[in-house]
Amino acid sequence: MSAPPDLLPSSAPLTERQIVELLSSARQRLFAEVGKVIVGQLHVIDEMLIALLSGGHCLITGAPGLAKTLLIKTVADVCHLSFQRIQFTPDLMPSDITGTEILEDSPEGRKLVFSRGPVFANMILADEINRTPPKTQASLLEAMQEHQVTVNGKTMHLPEPFFVLATQNPIEQEGTYPLPEAQLDRFMLNIVIDYLSEDDEVTVVTKTTSGKGEPVQRLFSGEELLAFQQVVRKVPIAEDVARYAVRLSAASRPGREGVPDFVNQWVSWGAGTRASQNLVLGAKTRVLLHNRTHVTVEDIRAMALPVFRHRILVNYKAEAEGVSVEKVIAKLLETVKA
Repeated sequence: MSAPPDLLPSSAPLTERQIVELLSSARQRLFAEVGKVIVGQLHVIDEMLIALLSGGHCLITGAPGLAKTLLIKTVADVCHLSFQRIQFTPDLMPSDITGTEILEDSPEGRKLVFSRGPVFANMILADEINRTPPKTQASLLEAMQEHQVTVNGKTMHLPEPFFVLATQNPIEQEGTYPLPEAQLDRFMLNIVIDYLSEDDEVTVVTKTTSGKGEPVQRLFSGEELLAFQQVVRKVPIAEDVARYAVRLSAASRPGREGVPDFVNQWVSWGAGTRASQNLVLGAKTRVLLHNRTHVTVEDIRAMALPVFRHRILVNYKAEAEGVSVEKVIAKLLETVKA
């Protein structure tokens, strides 16, 4: 399926201004294309797009049946990326993800040949990642951080762009293996998918029980995504805005001088330096998607929830008092002034 001619760039390199204009228009087009398959969830699509254009990975949390897998596959189709789905189970081995060497017959005799695993794709869906043991979860760490895998001492680079979008079910915790903080920190955003409104759910039921839906069109390619990511990093940010992002992260760390009292009472571990980096990077991407030219404090604040949600750990006292991590983040935004 070819893309609309007014959206896809020509073979000639685009200027940065053209890329910015393309991004701001592509945001609405992406909503329209994904909306052919996914009903509602606009904030989820928006945050996924921010992560992709920033070059970051996503952790998507939601109850079963909320179309997490379908959403990720649809976004991969719209972005014209190679896609692999890995169903994480208790018996999944690291080699099932990265690949393994196998004996293969050749005219010269038998030799070991590396058979690539599903991680060799542009977009990886790690479905129910918390259902597999830590050893297998950790097989994604090198891929997520370095965009490469090492097997038997040999390092192989992954195709670019490379994204990991992992899902987890927050309801059933029996037989699951919570992700360690070191791996959680590798995810740029933690996006929460909630239940639809009644009207949206009626639309879903009607569409999915009445025949085949309309196919989606691709809007841009992987090469164009890489170009977008380079432009994102060139968006200017004032020092006081960057300093606000750092102070917001630092205020979540208990036991430090000047930290709010509620943080010392409710938080066992706060957000690290990657949180500050991702606040700024996500804010820069948000600026381009809204066709603006510089980052504001409001852009930083808008990124706080998905960036902090999986990085701030509340303690037993908070759980006993019914205090969620979302409440802690809301109080941080109220307390830390620009």
